[in-house]
Amino acid sequence: MTVSTSVGTLLASGVERLRAVPGAGSSPGNASLEAGVLLAHALRTTRAALMSHEERLVEAAAAQRYRALLERRARGEPLAYLLGTREFWSLPLQVTPAVLVPRPETELLVERALALCSRPQARVADLGTGSGAVALALAHERPQWRLTATDLSPEALTVARANAARLAIGRIDFRHGSWFEPLAGERFDLIVSNPPYIAADDPALDDPALAHEPPLALTPGADGLACLRTIAADAPQHLHAGGWLLLEHGATQGATLRAALVLAGWRYVRSHRDLAGHERITEGRYDPI
Repeated sequence: MTVSTSVGTLLASGVERLRAVPGAGSSPGNASLEAGVLLAHALRTTRAALMSHEERLVEAAAAQRYRALLERRARGEPLAYLLGTREFWSLPLQVTPAVLVPRPETELLVERALALCSRPQARVADLGTGSGAVALALAHERPQWRLTATDLSPEALTVARANAARLAIGRIDFRHGSWFEPLAGERFDLIVSNPPYIAADDPALDDPALAHEPPLALTPGADGLACLRTIAADAPQHLHAGGWLLLEHGATQGATLRAALVLAGWRYVRSHRDLAGHERITEGRYDPI
């Protein structure tokens, strides 16, 4: 005999399970939200619909799907991977373990690019595009910009291309390769990048959520600034005079990166803080003498 369980009972057990695990929705508010989102996903409905029908009975198979999602979340798997989607710049993006989960702080990279280049037409490169989040946001805001997005991971490019197709944004040229390798001989008005910047021995990598994200997109190895330095060194060969380089980096890396850019001859070098107050984006303009 198949035993059914009510929505309310499943939600209560889900909240209890998540609150028992530090970091996985363990605060009362997060646990309730995540339990509801996961149950709605398992039942292919909305969270609002669940809240208004907590007496509804759920079939055993659907309840089991929900419990399986809860266990994966309790083990630290990001909610975005469980749902398969994450919103960035108000765009619903598909995400898989082949790409980083887009973070809200990365929207500052988009904001600064739009602020620095108000022209309706421009050439822009997004290095290490991952899910395509930054390139897609820029293309959405500036329909006439010509965007080129690169990534070393073929799997990441598959996700990015699928996002562009689903959102009907067809003005991005996705290319496979490391940083500037696919851009030989080309110059741009803006270059943006959110490269790996966490040092391999940084305790931040012990976060259970990061264990599920692609290491290639998180850490460049022992030197957390390695990729940032590489991009900054090669960018002048790919920028028009007066073009801008914008880099996302770790919360404590701004001062070191600014000094390196100034020493290399970049002008108007400055950093910008995210909503948490951390220096997150550093920019500089290429003005060859």
